[in-house]
Amino acid sequence: MQLVEKLYKNTREIVTREDAEKLVNTDNVRSYIGIEPSGIPHIATAVMWPRKLAELQHDMKITVLLADWHAMINNKLHGDLDLIRKGGEVLKKAFRSEGLTDADYIWASDLVDSSDYWQMFINTAKKSTLKRVIRALPIMGRTETDAEKDFSMYLYPIMQVTDIFYLDVDVAFGGMDQRHAHMLARDIAEKMKRKKVVSVHGFLLSSLKGNSRMDNFVKMSKSDPNSAILVTDDRADIERKINAAYCPPGQVDGNPVAEIMKYIVIPYYDKEIVILGKEGKITIDNAEIFDQAYVKGEIQPSELKNTVSTILDEMIDPARRSLEGIDISEFQ
Repeated sequence: MQLVEKLYKNTREIVTREDAEKLVNTDNVRSYIGIEPSGIPHIATAVMWPRKLAELQHDMKITVLLADWHAMINNKLHGDLDLIRKGGEVLKKAFRSEGLTDADYIWASDLVDSSDYWQMFINTAKKSTLKRVIRALPIMGRTETDAEKDFSMYLYPIMQVTDIFYLDVDVAFGGMDQRHAHMLARDIAEKMKRKKVVSVHGFLLSSLKGNSRMDNFVKMSKSDPNSAILVTDDRADIERKINAAYCPPGQVDGNPVAEIMKYIVIPYYDKEIVILGKEGKITIDNAEIFDQAYVKGEIQPSELKNTVSTILDEMIDPARRSLEGIDISEFQ
């Protein structure tokens, strides 16, 4: 499989395909993903992403930026940098245990030690406007109102663009919530006559509680433990949360349990997936087969929940075991 097809596999979008195709002729392709350490990660962060990146780790150089300064700006873990760094070690262990072993793990605090970084930060800021930066604030789950109370939040989008330029990456990975930052980087790169980073955006998982309206998306968040499956959850925790999850029959869109099946289980579970449906066993080879069977009612919510609970328990087990002995109470 060629690099471009690997990039597209199990991702939401790539900006742009034309730029991605140019990477085929690039030696030593460099990529990165930035993650804010903020405690015990959930399955989208620490199961889906490391397994996706593991598929590419022998095709390109992958850097995982443990974004401790960014987390401090964003008031994660009360802005306590020491505790944030403990969270970064948790991320590193979880990512490695889930298969991302051939990657560089670096700290944002190491990047900001360099005066060259801050010179690039200033040069980057000179190529943007406050209005454009405000448009990028959703990358950190913030609004202009939040930033008016804390000016440091305005620095965050420029820091993220500076990370991309300073690391000199060809590819930037992130969820769809990072799209604003990646587009800002592409805009500024054009003004600075730099290469435009290829932006690879993955799927966001919905809160297990569901969304009140389809146009009011609420993503899975560990800040609400009952809305997310954490990688330290045991089998009983997983079953309890999945059984209580919003899972309307015959509806795939906006269904968080169906999303877990489509975006984590089907792509990254390396064994046969069989669901006991109304008329017997159904082998799920791809998302299309699952969608059709669930929409037709051949698979009922209870059957889907049972399968997802069983497989998730197995898939998070490497990360769970790697974090044994971690004092979870520190992050609460």
